[in-house]
Amino acid sequence: MNEYKLNGESKDILAENISKLKDIFPEIVTEDKIDFDKLKLILGENVETDTERYNFTWPGKTQAIKESQKQSTGTLRPCKEESKNWDTTQNLYIEGDNLEVLKLLQKTYYNKVKMIYIDPHTIQYRK
Repeated sequence: MNEYKLNGESKDILAENISKLKDIFPEIVTEDKIDFDKLKLILGENVETDTERYNFTWPGKTQAIKESQKQSTGTLRPCKEESKNWDTTQNLYIEGDNLEVLKLLQKTYYNKVKMIYIDPHTIQYRK
């Protein structure tokens, strides 16, 4: 059984991705920052340069992306009363802000969750 030390923070996705980029392309690191011009040069023809392309966008999308990258420090508490057959199943009912709950679930339950049901008010997941 794996043991995890919980520090009360969600996964730092941004730091992990930057670390991966630095590991894969060490030559793009200048003063501990990513040099995107160098990265584009290395990737060559695999970089999208055309400004006309299909895109799924909406007002506030940039801010939503920024929010999704921030670490969360919340605590999840399952709703025993709302959960179905609490003592016999591994199903939990969790109520909260969808993005915050998903970020908090990601660290502890990575590769352990089979399905998540999301509606505008609740998230449920099944182990």
